[in-house]
Amino acid sequence: MANSGNRGDSRLRPILTPDEHETRLARGDIFERGGYLVWPGCKLSQLVHRRPEGITAHQWSSAIRARFDFVVCDATDYTPSFVVGFDDPARRTAGDQRGDRMTNAVCEAVGLALVRIESTALTAAAQGRRIVEYLLDAVGYRNAGLLDPDEPAYPDELSPGGALGYRDIIGRLPDGRTGFVNDLGAVARAAAVDAYASRRLADPIIRGLHATWKNGPAEGWGWAEVRDGDCLFERVRIWQHRFSCGVDPARLAEDLAAAAIGERLMLLDLAEPELVPRQELSREFELLRQRRDEMETEFAFDHLIFE
Repeated sequence: MANSGNRGDSRLRPILTPDEHETRLARGDIFERGGYLVWPGCKLSQLVHRRPEGITAHQWSSAIRARFDFVVCDATDYTPSFVVGFDDPARRTAGDQRGDRMTNAVCEAVGLALVRIESTALTAAAQGRRIVEYLLDAVGYRNAGLLDPDEPAYPDELSPGGALGYRDIIGRLPDGRTGFVNDLGAVARAAAVDAYASRRLADPIIRGLHATWKNGPAEGWGWAEVRDGDCLFERVRIWQHRFSCGVDPARLAEDLAAAAIGERLMLLDLAEPELVPRQELSREFELLRQRRDEMETEFAFDHLIFE
């Protein structure tokens, strides 16, 4: 079974009764996917009914105010399995970061898995449900025994048992081409080709890279050249605590960065886009490369050239 949280802790309370489940499902307040129930918007205080051992009163009083964009529960007993939150880095403060650490500590203490996605373009309201559904589909693929749940690596092609990784399944894309159907950036990549054909982009390819920081987030970049030397640029970071769906979080972050570029491509004709000069991307890239010792895995993008 995929590691999508450690259910069964007595401090984690079911968020619904059977009657509430039927009512809220009929109203569309919640949705089900792959044997899980998803409730959009919930406070930590609604999930944990008493302060865990090892958590200070200050940590507890701060953490219980934390609100998650999605709570994923087992559809049979309604016990929380993992939570997902979306953050806009432009609005983050030092106080928010301290609050995150306290929330992480409480979630760790009760075995509640946590996924936090940081992006300026991807939001819980607009893209959140699709992303949560993707995570649950990947969990279901892994739970079905198609991947070895005890294998720590994130295979790019085949798992040790010969099963194709969820992200590497090939099929027909929305534009009719053959490609990776579980690439969350696939629609954006097709849109970039169309934008190039209509002369709204200088290059038809959404390019990207990814890295994973030691004891930190996975980070993905995406960029597309709009005019010669000026690019749309998106950075997505993903924090995973006690969570794994079988997809490399760094690769997922890069796919989400491409999806974020796609969101901005839809606005090209509505307003002048905020662009990043290629020289600035080059400087950012050099700073990233200089921090390779802080990365969990080998940095594989030395071949990139922005000039």
